[in-house]
Amino acid sequence: MVDVFSGRMLVSKDGRRVDAEDALQNKVVGLYFSAGWCSPCRDFTPVLCDFYTELLEETQPPAPFEVVFISSDHSAEEMAGYMRTMHGDWLALPFHDPYKHDLKKKYNVTAIPKLVIVKQTGEVITDKGRKQIRDKGLSCFRNWVEGADIFQNFSS
Repeated sequence: MVDVFSGRMLVSKDGRRVDAEDALQNKVVGLYFSAGWCSPCRDFTPVLCDFYTELLEETQPPAPFEVVFISSDHSAEEMAGYMRTMHGDWLALPFHDPYKHDLKKKYNVTAIPKLVIVKQTGEVITDKGRKQIRDKGLSCFRNWVEGADIFQNFSS
């Protein structure tokens, strides 16, 4: 993710600032474009939470996966509330970071929710992460890892 988030800080659910390069190194990353006011987003977020929890907390070693939330909320307070009440323990681009507009353009985000799965370089593995999680569950992660050129012993 060096190419996509180079030099940027992300924030955790509890407000901690996190260096993006450290947090995302050697991981498949899901860029989650979403907002608390969006009904389909509020429908999918718990599904993504379960997927994330199973991959990171219920597998040994934890799967090389991270989610970065890119908010379309109307305010920083809305974003924080949405993260606090519905999100998993993943990271987010700070609300006021204008880079979110570049990311939406780069990944052709015209509607939310959208989960774009990317390699370390930012190259797209799939822009249909939401559909794949709903249709295939955890089994889709193995394909993402293979597509990301990350070598890891991971069994689903």
